[in-house]
Amino acid sequence: MDDQRLGSLIRAVRLRRHLRQIDVASIAGVSRGSVSLIERGHLQKLSLETVRRVAVAVEVRVEVLGRWRGDRADRLMSRRHSALAESFASFLSSRPGWTTEPEVSFSIYGERGIIDQLAWHAATCHLLVIELKTEFVDFNEMLGTLDRKVRLARTIAAGRGWRASQVSVWLIVVDTRTNRRHATEHATLLGARFKLDGRALRGWLQRPAEPVTGMAFWTDANGGSASPVCATARGPSGSGFGSESAAGTVRGSSRAQIKAGGTSSQR
Repeated sequence: MDDQRLGSLIRAVRLRRHLRQIDVASIAGVSRGSVSLIERGHLQKLSLETVRRVAVAVEVRVEVLGRWRGDRADRLMSRRHSALAESFASFLSSRPGWTTEPEVSFSIYGERGIIDQLAWHAATCHLLVIELKTEFVDFNEMLGTLDRKVRLARTIAAGRGWRASQVSVWLIVVDTRTNRRHATEHATLLGARFKLDGRALRGWLQRPAEPVTGMAFWTDANGGSASPVCATARGPSGSGFGSESAAGTVRGSSRAQIKAGGTSSQR
């Protein structure tokens, strides 16, 4: 949908709901002029945040679709996700006692999806749901989807003979300036959902005694490189996020250095 059609849709929905432009502006927390510009298709004059707020005010969902050289964008993003998955799986496999399964699909009473990585620690009957993100898009949708996966995790694991007594979740995010900025902007939301950061990840994997929720930034490997994978989890320099250095190098077929990551307090 182009700018003009989006503006026309927002206007049509506004009129259907018997709202004035000033009403929408008040709900969205923007000026009436911004609403007018959007309805006339002049989106280039406004920030994406303003457009989204006006759209939400009339219950219209805005999705940004990026295109690059035909289908090359999808292939590029797929490679980045695969590199992140390989990097973290290699790191986790070097942790004693952990077994990992990638891309675990499920269909339970009509609820379908894929868990990026499902890990099992037999000694403690601990199940770990791992969500991998190359970029932040819709935070509410991400959290809702992740909650559903965690809720169904025990049932999914039981199908593999894993009888989990505890379930934990870690969100692993590619470490980029954009992702750090978005995480800082949503620090309250993420902090309420994810209690641990990357500084605690390595220690917790060694002794998964209690169920936790955590988030760590991770430097994904170069998918085309034959050299050992080097993954780094770090925290952004912003309010509500850790930046203190923490232990360790993991050696083996791959190595990972964890410095810090995620919040200090969340496919």
